[in-house]
Parts: sequence; C-alpha cells; structure tokens
Amino acid sequence: MTDYAADLDLARRLADAADAISLARYRAADLDVSLKADHTHVTDADRAVEATLRDRLAKERPGDSFYGEEGGTTGESSRQWIVDPIDGTANFLRGVPVWATLISLVVDGTPVVGVVSAPALGRRWWASQGRGAFSDAGPVRVSDVATLDKASLSYNGLQYWMKAGRVEQLLVLAEQVWRTRAYGDFWSYMLVAEGAVDISGEFDLQPYDMAALYPIVTEAGGRFGGIDGGDGIWHGSALATNGLLHDAAVRAVAP
Repeated sequence: MTDYAADLDLARRLADAADAISLARYRAADLDVSLKADHTHVTDADRAVEATLRDRLAKERPGDSFYGEEGGTTGESSRQWIVDPIDGTANFLRGVPVWATLISLVVDGTPVVGVVSAPALGRRWWASQGRGAFSDAGPVRVSDVATLDKASLSYNGLQYWMKAGRVEQLLVLAEQVWRTRAYGDFWSYMLVAEGAVDISGEFDLQPYDMAALYPIVTEAGGRFGGIDGGDGIWHGSALATNGLLHDAAVRAVAP
C-alpha cells in the first residue's frame, strides 16, 4: 500500500495557510460577496484561499493536477488535489461558524488523503488511506449502532431532497430512525466519522464537496457513496453511514 504520509503532512500545512486567510476575513465589514452563475455565493476569502493553495501545490507538487471550486482544473495527472476553499460559504458570510476548508488528494479517482479544517469551530479532521482517521481531539471512529430505530440521521438541506423529488423517501427514513437533524455541509459527515451521527445524506453535490470527507469517513470505519448506491464521490449525491446501516439507508430512500 502506498504511504501518503508526506501528502497528508502537506495537506495539513495547506490547511494552516487557508485558516490564516479565512479567519482574517470572517465577519469582516468589507467582505466582498458576489453571486456565481449557479446563483451560489462566493467571497474574496474563497478566492484568496483557493489561489494560495493552488500556488503552493504548483511549487510543492508540480507534477500533480488541481481541481478547485472557484478556478476549475489545471493539469491532467491522475494525482489530483481537490479543494473547496470554503465549504459553507453561506454560513461564512452570515457569521455562522460552521464552515471549513476541504483539501483532498485523489489518486486514480479515489480520495486517499483528506483534511477538513474548521477554524471558527476550532476543529480539524484528517485521514490518509490505510492510516486511520483523526481529529484534534484524537482518533475518530464511527458508531456501532446497528438498527435504524436507534440511529441519528442528518439530512442537511430539505430543499435539495425536494428538488430531487425524494422528500417522500426521506420521510419514510425519518419515520424509521430515532432522531433527525440537519447539521449541514461538512459537519454532518464529520459527526458520522466521530460516531455522533449514524447516517448523513444530501443531493446536488460536486466532487469538491465530498473528496476530503471520503477518506475521513471511510478510515473511521464508515461507508461513503451516492444516495442511490455505489461508493465514492462521483455520484452527484452523498450518503455516509457507520457502515452497519448503509444498505438499510439506501433501501429506505430508493426511488
């Protein structure tokens, strides 16, 4: 198995640089905010973080390719760094502290390194393939909940389930579980990795929304794939579970 320790170390140093930029702009009175073509917000902090990480990686990993939410793809290497400079931009610009920089190395389509850094929460999570998942509080591990009636579900945003035409299925699953919440964005998936939540799912996602989450959830013992089944980050949706509940969750929300 390839050892990605050096890449993980680099990703964590990149997260340090990203945190310094984003925290300096968080709740700034002169924060520049605009709408992109898809009607989502982007701030000067998003752009600055991505530009900094793109430049750093061009120097430290010149042979690798890069895919960022704001600037798109550079290079054609099968080793690709995927970055969401600020996941939760809507929270960032409203002063809600649930936002993070997501940094991942993807090799031949599989995320093998992931760092999620949420400086306003004072939290960070990281993992590399075959080496386990960790946070600043120590190793993380998914729950051992084995039945839906004892499970905690985070469905993130109801409007995305509505857009996908799957609200009825979400309600079916909600009726079967112990507890439902909508923690949102990266945080739902980190709570799955930590064992605080057992199932998290949402629609309308891009690879940069998921790439850093995948190694952390899977190295913590969970499963991460599309809502309609299959593992990985290329399905346009995400379903993360503790593994024990995965197949039952997929069946519950099937069209």
